[in-house]
Amino acid sequence: MPLLLAGITVWCLVHLFPGVAPQSRENLVFKLGEQPYKGLFSLFILASLLMIVFGWRAAAPAHVYTPLLAPGIVPSALVLIGLILFFSSRLNGTVKRFIRHPQLTGVIAWSAAHLLTNGDSRSVALFGALGTWAILEIVFINRREGPRGALPALSLRHDAMAVVIGGVVFALLAFFHEWLFGVAVIT
Repeated sequence: MPLLLAGITVWCLVHLFPGVAPQSRENLVFKLGEQPYKGLFSLFILASLLMIVFGWRAAAPAHVYTPLLAPGIVPSALVLIGLILFFSSRLNGTVKRFIRHPQLTGVIAWSAAHLLTNGDSRSVALFGALGTWAILEIVFINRREGPRGALPALSLRHDAMAVVIGGVVFALLAFFHEWLFGVAVIT
């Protein structure tokens, strides 16, 4: 579990750093340069992902609570919605008119689905932390950026693209979930 917790901590700290300490980020960018800063950021994120993956595999899950739901339609719908929102963040669809941070909102939906169906220690650590991180990230981004400005022209076509991409990724993840993560979602 220590490696998993270390990976989660690095992920959260690196992502929250610009919002929590914007002046420190600017100083670091000034000293290193924009591209080296982005490279360093990416290396930390890659390292955190590797620590999370290997930490997850090494951690022995312990019972924390009895999940409210079994894998099924509600958690699957939350994951599908989360994926659609995740991909909507890069497209100028109408989703952005209603949800300021679709990618982070998608992470919250994804983590909620997993917390509803998993009650073990490593699931609580990973999904609880990433859901909390996404909420904090929204708060810090809103504080840093202030009120939302005018939106560019938005397109239903881009919403449809997000639905298709999210749906395809959802289908692939559902099909390969047991092979990738050791837990079948399709029975």
